[in-house]
Amino acid sequence: QCKDYIRPLFKMCKSRRLEPGMMTHILNIVNYCEQGEFVKANDAYIDVAIGRGAWPIGVTMVGIHARSGREKIGSSNIAHAMNNELQRKYLTSVKRLMSYCQKKR
Repeated sequence: QCKDYIRPLFKMCKSRRLEPGMMTHILNIVNYCEQGEFVKANDAYIDVAIGRGAWPIGVTMVGIHARSGREKIGSSNIAHAMNNELQRKYLTSVKRLMSYCQKKR
């Protein structure tokens, strides 16, 4: 299953259609795994998968006044990598390969 899910990533790399931002994140993950820095690799994976944007937790509108951090919770801060089915599949495979690499060391 992992091999089938990661195949589109390899095809996109060969045809040079992978987004530059996604490529830098994946290269960071691979470099950290090669160095044995699995905590940093996991942080890089989290960055590409869900991003660093603010997450709305709890009630955002209590009364007539908006919450103080409400303007920070916008669509511009959301990483859309996991919203695309193809990207979700190959990112999941990258995470599985990270875990496998960590177990083998």
